[in-house]
Amino acid sequence: MKGRLRGNAVFAVPEERFAVSSPLPPMRSLQVFEAVVRCGSVAAAAEELCVSPGAISQQIHNIEKVLNVLLFERAGRSLVLTSWGRSYYERIRFAFDHLRSAQDALHRARLKPGIVLSALPSLAIRWLRSLLLQWRASHPGAGVRLIGTDEEAVLRDEQIDFRISYGADVRNYDHFVELFVDTVVPVCSADFLKAHPVKGPADIVNGPLIDIDWDVRHRPAPSWEEWFRSAGLPPPESAADLTFSLSSAGIDAAANGGGFVLAQIAMIIDEVASGRLVIPIDRRITMPAPYFLAWDRAVLDRPYGEEFRAFIIAAARRQAAQSACRMPLLAPASSEANSRM
Repeated sequence: MKGRLRGNAVFAVPEERFAVSSPLPPMRSLQVFEAVVRCGSVAAAAEELCVSPGAISQQIHNIEKVLNVLLFERAGRSLVLTSWGRSYYERIRFAFDHLRSAQDALHRARLKPGIVLSALPSLAIRWLRSLLLQWRASHPGAGVRLIGTDEEAVLRDEQIDFRISYGADVRNYDHFVELFVDTVVPVCSADFLKAHPVKGPADIVNGPLIDIDWDVRHRPAPSWEEWFRSAGLPPPESAADLTFSLSSAGIDAAANGGGFVLAQIAMIIDEVASGRLVIPIDRRITMPAPYFLAWDRAVLDRPYGEEFRAFIIAAARRQAAQSACRMPLLAPASSEANSRM
């Protein structure tokens, strides 16, 4: 026992409280010991570790010297664990099991062919839908799981590889690149346009109009008021008849004959191409912020990781040109107003 002074009194402290742990044997010696016991012989351990039997024997000698006990004893031409050796192995084997499990998990993660992509819901439904079909056609076996959510992801913790974000939300991530800045334009269904002919912006004022209400944490998309002001017209006297929190829902409502909606070019290309939507007047207003692609650094070391990132970036460059009118949409609108605007 040793004494410790506290005030004027001396308290007894057990001697083992001051014991200093012995230094651990070298990791290589521990690895050799574990392999000999698990494999059952020096020869099998030497083959697994790609060393000579002599090197195995030397490492066994080293660990016994550090521990100051005999771990093996000879039984003819074989090595048999002593009671010290059995006790020691039972304790260290769990550590090696955990190390192998961690390595296996890392190996599986690096070879995992599937990619997990998180994106804003309307962008996932509209812009990414056809892109991912193109990816699947050109990369069979390289599956993608698409998660549509407004919540920003903690990439590695949530096992998400890529996230497409909008505006300032990209500050949540370490690795990212700007994709494109979109524009909005009025659209409606072809049947609706026949029933409500448009010769100029003033014909849209009387609607009916569909509005999209953005999440409060984002700078709002251009409104009908801004669009009419850009055309030199006063805003409509009454608010939009329908308001949706999801862009995709507002666009669907317009495609089903519900009226005019200010839609993002990136979200209507397929519908314009199919004729489900038409652009009565191609007057565009730029969105207040860009979209970004963020990624977990580890995904670039996995199969298809870098290819998928390059694929999305290339698609975004094409989208940037279409949104800015540098490339035509797949099916340009046909109306007198378009030819004059």
